[in-house]
Amino acid sequence: MMWSDYLPKPFVDRFEKETGIKVRHTRYGSNEELLTKLKATKGRGFDLVSPASHRIQLWQSLELLQPWDLNRVPVDNIDRSKLDRVLPQGTWGGKPHLLPYVWALEGLGWRADKWMRDPREASYGDLWLPEHKGVIMGRTHSMMIGIGLHLDRTGKLPSNRMLDTFKSEDAMRKVWNEITRYAVERKAWLKQFWEDSDAQINGFMHNGVILGQVSDGPVTRLKNSGQPMAFAAPIEGALAWIDGLSIPIASKSLDQSYEFLKFAYNVKSGALLTNESGYQSCAAGVDKLLTKKMKRKMVEAFPGDSMDRLWWWPSEPSWYGGLRARYSDIFLSA
Repeated sequence: MMWSDYLPKPFVDRFEKETGIKVRHTRYGSNEELLTKLKATKGRGFDLVSPASHRIQLWQSLELLQPWDLNRVPVDNIDRSKLDRVLPQGTWGGKPHLLPYVWALEGLGWRADKWMRDPREASYGDLWLPEHKGVIMGRTHSMMIGIGLHLDRTGKLPSNRMLDTFKSEDAMRKVWNEITRYAVERKAWLKQFWEDSDAQINGFMHNGVILGQVSDGPVTRLKNSGQPMAFAAPIEGALAWIDGLSIPIASKSLDQSYEFLKFAYNVKSGALLTNESGYQSCAAGVDKLLTKKMKRKMVEAFPGDSMDRLWWWPSEPSWYGGLRARYSDIFLSA
């Protein structure tokens, strides 16, 4: 069970051809949906799932996952920086329960035939310009993170790049009360919210969206297919996170899961995944095998020191998700 874009057909076809193992892909749109489904089945029905590393701590007490055997994992084929970021978050009881699979980004995407912007100057604040009233889209909670980063950068709501909001409930409320007020006052700017890649693509192609706070994958695929699209990391920092691989507690296909690991962390497979999906595989050395289109995308979307300014999603404390959901619901239902 994995995010809809993380198993592109050419990637799956090659895996099935090379291993003889059949893939059955159940899609989901959010970490909340993934966790809810695994709770409902008590970890049954799936052999591999893909929790986000910054939310993996929520799984620790639920006993829904079983650990990986690192002796069977091709560790040397994994991007070391991504492995080092994930292992401390996904290890409990002295055993790793999460491995990095794909790292993803959220920034600004827009119809380049309807709006022009120097990528070096793109900002989350652009979403709320008067001319964009009624033509933007985003995902509720991450759009509110973007508001917070913008207000912090402009000095209107200091939050240490939103990192203070992960320290305590009081600190979070102090900042998110203001973010929510800002968002609600501008609800009319929203053409739509999105939960998955299809909604993002439909927003730009069919629903009149001009600018959005979106994932890089869907915009990249649209641009590579010839659509007039652009994507850029905002000056406040593109949101970045790692979606991993975990084994549900009731999985009975362990050998096949380890075969999937061997395939996914092969550099050629990782490059295929990246080039087809627009997301970045965590296999080591993938950058050397990217297509010209993907290399051009990285240069255009991340000018200057943009990669150094990524906003890596911090690990969320147990109290964080519920409180964030309440603020998001206020924005959603305004």
